[in-house]
Amino acid sequence: MSQPSARSPGRSAFRAALTTAGLLIACAVGFFVWQDFYPVQSADGWSYEVLHEDVQKAASLVPLPDGGLLVSQELRKDKGNILHIATDGKRRVMIDGLSKPDGMIAAQGGWVFSQETDNRPVQLLKDGKVSDLFMGNSVQGLWNDGDYLYAIEDSHDNGRLLRYRWSDGELTVLREHLQETESITRCTDGNLLYSAKEKGLVHRFSEDGKDPVLLSGLNKPTFLMCDERGLWISEDSTHRARLLLWDGKGEPRTILSFLKAPQSIVPDGKGGYLLAEGGRDRVLHLTPAR
Repeated sequence: MSQPSARSPGRSAFRAALTTAGLLIACAVGFFVWQDFYPVQSADGWSYEVLHEDVQKAASLVPLPDGGLLVSQELRKDKGNILHIATDGKRRVMIDGLSKPDGMIAAQGGWVFSQETDNRPVQLLKDGKVSDLFMGNSVQGLWNDGDYLYAIEDSHDNGRLLRYRWSDGELTVLREHLQETESITRCTDGNLLYSAKEKGLVHRFSEDGKDPVLLSGLNKPTFLMCDERGLWISEDSTHRARLLLWDGKGEPRTILSFLKAPQSIVPDGKGGYLLAEGGRDRVLHLTPAR
């Protein structure tokens, strides 16, 4: 009778290694799937609902006086557009053929929008017509204060902070050599703030050029928005991103967690907020407890 052959130690070790590697890969895949589908969590005193779905790469939001909404769909290679969503849910494309339309803000009785691509104009949509304001390179953040329009470029090492004067079209470069700066906003105290995404910082613009750091240690901060509650910050991370609220003291409070690449946040005009969650192609409605 033949005896069963002993297994080679090398072969057994190889099989064990393959099994371990397979388990590690399965765990990693499961972890990322879990992060994708784990529901958004809201802080005590806040709740949210999905207002609009199937909004591709939702980025900037502009609520309209009639209750409608403009949303920029931040697609690349001239496939992006600005979408109008009416109060009854009907949709129509206002402007198409855009490449990564990102910033958008109401101004001059219309809407200014930018494209996060080199050598593209910042443009004004008013009365159904589009006009060029000035050229930029990967302009993302926009802020309008009536007399001036501010724009900030998202570049790896040569971004600029620009100021456009509405009265005569004068364009002033306020800062150069910025690194991945994505959003700019003015707060109720008059301070102008901007985010530096990869460094995890929020800066305060100062006339002396030093621009001190207000917040650090953030996870890819992108869009900023100030109101009476404080400074709102969305983190442009594809996993476990947060919507933060900072009252100017201590650490920011997490209002929403387990988001996926959230973008702009804007007031809804009724005490709540709209948030573009670009990583899940939707717009959320955030409301405080009554």
